[in-house]
Amino acid sequence: MEGKSVSIKVSGRVQNVGFRYHAKEAAKRFGVRGFVRNQPDGTVYAEVVGTNLGVELFCEWCRKGPDWAKVKDVFICSLPDQDFTDFVIK
Repeated sequence: MEGKSVSIKVSGRVQNVGFRYHAKEAAKRFGVRGFVRNQPDGTVYAEVVGTNLGVELFCEWCRKGPDWAKVKDVFICSLPDQDFTDFVIK
């Protein structure tokens, strides 16, 4: 598969602000696939796969998030190739 796969952990005020819904919209806009979910520690976790540009644009979007979010930190790690067919909210 050409492109890249990453995991993304976003901390700050990122739950109860529509982050996952807007992440799904951003994923559609940038053509990436994967999932996003809330974590018990208050962070949002995502795994995405797509073209290098699509993944980079999605990661850049995560650094800001939706209007109501206050992103503090974003941690991005490379992953082995993933086989996602869509982007879903878990």
